Amino acid sequence: MAAINPRAPPRLLPSGDSAITVEFSRAIDATANARVLSLDALLATESIEGVRESVPTYRSLLVQYDPVVIGFDDLGARLLTLAERAAPLATATRRWRIPVLYGGESGVDLEDVAKALDTTPDDIVRRHVAADYRVAMIGFTPGWSYLSGLEPGLHMPRRQNPRLLTPAGTISIGGVQTGVQCLAGPSGWHLLGRTPVRTYQLGRDPVFLLEPGDAISFGAIDDKVFAEMDRAAEAGEAVAEMIAS
Repeated sequence: MAAINPRAPPRLLPSGDSAITVEFSRAIDATANARVLSLDALLATESIEGVRESVPTYRSLLVQYDPVVIGFDDLGARLLTLAERAAPLATATRRWRIPVLYGGESGVDLEDVAKALDTTPDDIVRRHVAADYRVAMIGFTPGWSYLSGLEPGLHMPRRQNPRLLTPAGTISIGGVQTGVQCLAGPSGWHLLGRTPVRTYQLGRDPVFLLEPGDAISFGAIDDKVFAEMDRAAEAGEAVAEMIAS
């Protein structure tokens, strides 16, 4: 489905009786995502009575509100005005380097991905590490970070038979995306490796490590370093290296 004109006003869609979806595109689109995050940031600075929460996604912003305090039409008009004012975020405010143990038991699909793309596991790792990524949205399970920026040559259809359980910390690819999975759970993506980084950890400050708009790069590590970092992460250390903020 074609993306909406990036200069066009977003569409306002009712989501039940207490939420509005502000849709900038109908496809995964970097420009649309930048507009989503910009609107979300601007909305956070406004004091609109009745607004309860906003949830950014790849291409839209869900705004939850109290319909007793403010109606759909009034809130929609204010959101459109804010969308006109919001300038797309040009650069990420934070940059992280996330360590990854690729292949083997930590990345059981790495060899199959290499075969499907007619290359070697080492080449897949090299290309995956070389790219610059951006946290487009967080969802599905706590801390699950969806990243844009996957090299087109690594785009892969999702698995025909999703797994009911994949390990915590999995780094995977699916479609045009790569992702950082914090908690163990089901997945139809291809598992390339694992990171000791906990993007979500109760009792740690901050509980959520990554935020939409953050820039991400990956670095390959070996089993020994993974084990050391995993122990540190379990104790509450961030482990991921913040390159800039």
